[in-house]
Amino acid sequence: MDSTLSAAIVTAAVTVVVALTSYLITYWNNILLSQRAEKLNRINKQLSEFYGPLYSLVAAGNQAWTAFRKKYRSDIPYFGGSPPPTDEDLEAWRLWITTVFMPQNLQLYELVISKADLIIESDMPDCLRDFCAHVASYRVVLKKWENQDFSEHRPIINYPGKSLAEYSYRSFTDLKRRQAELLGKSDRTKSSSAHIR
Repeated sequence: MDSTLSAAIVTAAVTVVVALTSYLITYWNNILLSQRAEKLNRINKQLSEFYGPLYSLVAAGNQAWTAFRKKYRSDIPYFGGSPPPTDEDLEAWRLWITTVFMPQNLQLYELVISKADLIIESDMPDCLRDFCAHVASYRVVLKKWENQDFSEHRPIINYPGKSLAEYSYRSFTDLKRRQAELLGKSDRTKSSSAHIR
């Protein structure tokens, strides 16, 4: 009886250990899967609601800026160069700012303000702060233009072109890489040169 009882106790103990081990493995696996799903959901939201639109708007704006500069004063700085801009140059500047760049900038400004909770960093990056300040300061210039006062053509805070383009591209591609890793796909994103205004 003793050997039968011992065998039964060993069998019961092994069964309990196997069941407990199986439960713990399942439990930890579920936790890991849940954490992975939460990370993926966060990245998907960041890409679809903030960094995808940010990258698209900045890239489109830079492409429009490049086209504008090819057509107007392509060989010299728009302001501060010699000769100074003609009345026709200034009129073209106002037209492009009011119909192309500022509407796009306001769209981007609203995106940054309304979706700041999706920013990767713990604090707002300088390029986004500088961009918002640029847009806010340009509103004063646009208000003067509405009142037919063309004494100013530029805001007191410059557009952070290079840093904004680099940030939007770097953040977008980094999130796409992390998304691919979480989905178990290899990163096939190839770097491309961004047009920077």
